[in-house]
Amino acid sequence: MSTRTAVITGASSGIGAATARQLAAAGYRVVLTARREDRINALAEELTAAGHQATPHVLDVTDRTAVDTFAAGLDRVDLLVNNAGGAIGTETVATADPADWRTMYEVNVLGTLNTTQALLPALTAAEGTVIVLSSTAGLATYEGGGGYVAAKHGAHVIAETLRLELCGQPVRVIEIAPGMVRTDEFALTRFRGDKDKADAVYAGVADPLTADDVADTITWAATRPPHVNIDLLVVRPRAQASNYKVHRKV
Repeated sequence: MSTRTAVITGASSGIGAATARQLAAAGYRVVLTARREDRINALAEELTAAGHQATPHVLDVTDRTAVDTFAAGLDRVDLLVNNAGGAIGTETVATADPADWRTMYEVNVLGTLNTTQALLPALTAAEGTVIVLSSTAGLATYEGGGGYVAAKHGAHVIAETLRLELCGQPVRVIEIAPGMVRTDEFALTRFRGDKDKADAVYAGVADPLTADDVADTITWAATRPPHVNIDLLVVRPRAQASNYKVHRKV
């Protein structure tokens, strides 16, 4: 049997890069996709030097033509990790820029739709697994998060609906919904490069989740026996009880 192949979107940093490392260590041939060529090339070189199989591919998941071309070039896909996403801004619904909402929707929702549709025939042939990385934002709302919350609700609904539609087919659909995760870029991007505001998100929180924590969760779910489907797994740091309730040391 050919080596199991995992496609990871948004693999250039954070959770995507950490997931690529852990899936490679679990024996997958990893296909690294992202828009930043230098980042995925460096990660592929790192993994190859460690004895793993890794292939980088520059890809914008919102470009359907590019996604279809990418999919046509793959000989096998056992696992798709829809990780590409992100948040922009904390404005209220009354003051938000529709362009920011559109960008978040296109990446988090349409990007997931594009890659899932394009790779679903190969995943079905391999009796594979689709993983959607959503967020606790996709399960509960909070002020200042309208655009991101709406987008992640969309990602959540894709996973939930696809699971219903594929019932009886040899494809698992898994949703992983992380809470507070501290990565190098997520909050910084959300606050438009303002490091002080980004750091304030995690102020006083002893141990927010790391990218490795989420990658470990993804890898665990993906490597369960084929008949076991982890429909929805919510993972938060111990200090976070909900999107609102977070214990902070003063």
